[in-house]
Amino acid sequence: MTRTRAWHLADFHNHSCLSPCASLELSPSLLARQARGKGLKLLALTDHNAALNCPAFARACAREGVAPLAGIEASSREEVHVLCLFGSPEQALAFGERLLGLLPELPYDPEKLGDEAVVDEAENVLELCDRYLGAALDIDFDALCAEACGAGALVVPAHVDRPMFSVSSQLGFLPPGPYAAVEAMREPLPALCGGCAVISGSDAHVPEHVGRRAFEIDIDGEILEAAIVGAGAGGGAALRAGEELLAAVREAFDRKAVLPSWARGGA
Repeated sequence: MTRTRAWHLADFHNHSCLSPCASLELSPSLLARQARGKGLKLLALTDHNAALNCPAFARACAREGVAPLAGIEASSREEVHVLCLFGSPEQALAFGERLLGLLPELPYDPEKLGDEAVVDEAENVLELCDRYLGAALDIDFDALCAEACGAGALVVPAHVDRPMFSVSSQLGFLPPGPYAAVEAMREPLPALCGGCAVISGSDAHVPEHVGRRAFEIDIDGEILEAAIVGAGAGGGAALRAGEELLAAVREAFDRKAVLPSWARGGA
């Protein structure tokens, strides 16, 4: 089949009410609605060290006509943040279970540290997590990236140019690794890119930040539409469509067929 690529708005760094530092208002459903309103066609949910809201997110995205990727923003032992992007909620949930075993059992006070709400696509609260998800995992950066890649994720070091929770702030450099791309807030120094494609990301924790630093990606619209339909259908159709979407994103990254926000004239 002949594919026709085109440029579409995407954002691969967003949180929901599961992340303790995010607004409780920012449900997966609201995230998907906000993305549709900003003209985004491809969106990832990347809560801290967990993927428990990814099933609701996938269904909400299907309803809003947005292609979903299921992700996690994992924190290494050195407190370097890494985006781990999967084609399906099932893959993200399985990797999240692995990360849960690496999460320290710290004293957790929701009133001080924030609630961590698991919700469905209708915004009903299913569970309040009683373990703090914002802590650093008991695994170093190199091993975390290797494990995520081995689990089938696209590995993207997060906000590499930020003065905290980044490779530059915590390590002082970007080590060699299995990166599909790197994420930056502004146009980064070449030394922080590792020769990879560079994307921007909103790191949205509140509704008004969704889409604030979206990037463009040159990707087949038919693949996006199939991912939307598959996410709504669930089951094997969702898995196949998600795998094809993830492969298309990887291929676009390999071609460096992305335009981060600063290249688009944005923030």
